[in-house]
Amino acid sequence: MDSWETIEIKKTSLTEELKKVQNAKEISEIKSEYIKKYVKSLYSKLKSLPAEEKKSFGKIINDFKNFAEEKISEAESKFKSQKNTTKYDVTIFKNNIKLGSVHPLIKLYKKLEEVLVGMGFSVVQGPEVELDKYNFEMLNIPPHHPARDMQDTFYISAPNVLLRSHTSSVQIRTMQNNKPPIQIISQGTVYRVDDIDPQHTPMFYQIEGLMVAENISFANLKAVLIKFLKEVFGNNTKVRFRPSYYPYTEPSAAIDMSCAKCGEKGCSTCRGTGWITVAGSGMVHPNVLEGVGYDSNKYTGFAFGMGLNRLALIYYGLDEIRKFYENDVSLWEQL
Repeated sequence: MDSWETIEIKKTSLTEELKKVQNAKEISEIKSEYIKKYVKSLYSKLKSLPAEEKKSFGKIINDFKNFAEEKISEAESKFKSQKNTTKYDVTIFKNNIKLGSVHPLIKLYKKLEEVLVGMGFSVVQGPEVELDKYNFEMLNIPPHHPARDMQDTFYISAPNVLLRSHTSSVQIRTMQNNKPPIQIISQGTVYRVDDIDPQHTPMFYQIEGLMVAENISFANLKAVLIKFLKEVFGNNTKVRFRPSYYPYTEPSAAIDMSCAKCGEKGCSTCRGTGWITVAGSGMVHPNVLEGVGYDSNKYTGFAFGMGLNRLALIYYGLDEIRKFYENDVSLWEQL
């Protein structure tokens, strides 16, 4: 029969073993050895004792069991605490962590926005799912107007609900809800039915600007756009305005800039001309102003719009729009 002294030695042995544990498995093994096996063996021996000894020895067994359970529980708690605090050492510098890169289109847009906001423009947003009246009619493009053929449209619920084909609809919504003077830019995703090729995708990004106030002239439009393009592409950039046609502006002008890749010498990017068309612009048509409740005899304004994807091709010196959608991380790191 185990004596009181033997059980006390067992306590000391348990304490020493717990000091040496390295993992949860070792604690589990000690728990099994001292509580499941040893305590069980003591209880089995208790049955053979005389009645007058059972009470005192039973108390010794219970004291040992409580002692063992307490010490093992302390070891488990201490081990869990140490494991949680040492799992990650935040002071160690890991030089193999690879950070992501900002998408080139976002990076360029932030630059364009910075330039235009610096010139006094405010940024506004509008819905991508649009009504026909904002996307076409109030922009002086009534039903059956040939200009609608220029923008093959994704209709969601014919004939009134569609995916916007340009961000000019945001200009209409802004003018409806605000009185002049207005000086805004709107950017976002637009959609047109188009095949995917090196220069086109059915979804792309636009940035458009609008300024309406008293005594706004075409000279103001030229000043803003020339300064804008020089700020983005460099002071050596040349800008020219060519007569063009847009239903919502009159007069209208296409904007060309000297090819940033070849310096007007002629290359595949500019198709040998030395010039690249980067935007459309013009004075806001009186019908558009009157349609939103502005007095066209008192107020005038200009508008311009450009494809962010096309600008990005020039800015980064790429030859295909598709590269912006291929998730080539190595390319993003270079741009």
